[in-house]
Formats: sequence, structure tokens, C-alpha cells
Amino acid sequence: MHFKIVTLDEIQKIIALKPENKELILTGRGASQHLISLCDLVTEMTEVKHYYTQGVLARTGIEK
Repeated sequence: MHFKIVTLDEIQKIIALKPENKELILTGRGASQHLISLCDLVTEMTEVKHYYTQGVLARTGIEK
């Protein structure tokens, strides 16, 4: 949604059309409260240790 590849409306439609016996996994940051309310499970990860803080920049094909 941040990069305007997909809209909230499109995501809502995908969620609504998902068969009961299937799992749908969405990843990313900054989910709106509305989007969170549509989900059955939401996990928020926090950084404990990251090589970026030691000066390693984003790697092509991984973080950028």
C-alpha cells in the first residue's frame, strides 16, 4: 500500500474472497487499525539486534 501497488479496497476484497480453509499472510509495516481489525492474527516484531546498527548498509536484492 505504501508504494501504491495495491489499495486498501483491493486488500479488503482479497480478504473477503479468501476461502475458509486457506491462510492469507500479509507482511509489512504500518498497518492501519482498520486493516488490523480485518485480521485474525497480527504480530508486531521489534528489533533486538540488527547488523545495520553496526554500519552494514542495505543489501541489493534483500533490503532494497
